Amino acid sequence: MTDSLAHPHDRFPAADAASGGLRDIVILGSTGSIGTQAIDVVLRNPGRFRVTGLSAAGGRVALLAEQAYRLRVRTVAVAREDVVPALREALAAQYGSEPLPAVLAGPDAATELAATDCHSVLNGITGSIGLAPTLAALEAGRVLILANKESLIVGGPLVKAIAKPGQIVPVDSEHSALFQALMGGTRSEVRKLVVTASGGPFRGRTRQQLATVTPEQALAHPTWAMGPVITINSATLVNKGLEVIEAHLLYDVPFDRIEVVVHPQSYVHSMVEFVDGSTLLQASPPDMRMPIALGLGWPDRVPDAAPGVDWTKASTWEFFPLDEDAFPSVGLARHVGGLGGTAPAVFNAANEECVDAFLAGKLPFNGIVDTVADVVAEHGTPRGTDLTVADVLEAETWARARARELAAKAAAEARG
Repeated sequence: MTDSLAHPHDRFPAADAASGGLRDIVILGSTGSIGTQAIDVVLRNPGRFRVTGLSAAGGRVALLAEQAYRLRVRTVAVAREDVVPALREALAAQYGSEPLPAVLAGPDAATELAATDCHSVLNGITGSIGLAPTLAALEAGRVLILANKESLIVGGPLVKAIAKPGQIVPVDSEHSALFQALMGGTRSEVRKLVVTASGGPFRGRTRQQLATVTPEQALAHPTWAMGPVITINSATLVNKGLEVIEAHLLYDVPFDRIEVVVHPQSYVHSMVEFVDGSTLLQASPPDMRMPIALGLGWPDRVPDAAPGVDWTKASTWEFFPLDEDAFPSVGLARHVGGLGGTAPAVFNAANEECVDAFLAGKLPFNGIVDTVADVVAEHGTPRGTDLTVADVLEAETWARARARELAAKAAAEARG
């Protein structure tokens, strides 16, 4: 393991330079789940963090303006140019006679903000549109606090080409757990990574039983409150497949040494098994503020970032093997990750379209992963190591169109 993107034993110089001092942060996707929780951590630690810039898609301008005022940021970025007048009005209402922050607008606004002067960039954007800001932050020499798994998955070769050792600190609870457990040994001592999954709302069901589940049932996650796409990905376990690809890229561990185990209680976030048979795990109640705070403060921890385990109460933690017949998405992701090139971008884009089709009643639940597999198979041989952003975007565009065609065909056949 010589080419990992994130490893606790690798220290990017910028991470250590500001350790213990006031750290300037840019938050991308500030009005989403990750962004709002990151702001909560920042506001409870005013002597440690200062937010200099915020970006959002533009659907919640009042919240964005409120965040900007509470944090007194220098710059606000919004992807939708049409909401700029409403954003300026909301900012004026918050700031009164005080000077307003600069406003960036348009599809490249978050990318421009990611390259501005700061210590760290938290990429909490959802979807592959986070790739360009990820690359911009890395090229600018910022510490990248990565919650946008899609940018790494679809642009893995691009990210690996420019990221320096230790420049990325992962925020996904599973990858943060692996990051922390890896502190317990050297790279050569790692036998395998074990990624935990809650099992979603359909743990224990057979493939046949999954055939008739409804969107309402699939959206009822037993542990986490997330957006619809991520929640459906948890129900199909596509999210675990994406996390397996991400773990491979972050830690340079071969796919055959990355396992998935079902852990319904969601207290153990992932584990590392070492060559001597010892397994180290990271456990905490399901609360994203803990991995977010670790990313913001790395290499230091932030006291009281989130509640710890209450060891005064009896509890049982269970672990089950993954049923790969009922949930073939993880095996498909391993195949896609092994193909590399544009294949992960095709996998991710086709899945997003198939999730939309399922939520609209155009695909059955099992049809999500089945259709994604068909699109991946049609994609054929992916582009190799000379991957460009244009290649990724072209592959995604094709995959989305083909997934929509196959979903529409399936819906027509179902109607008879």
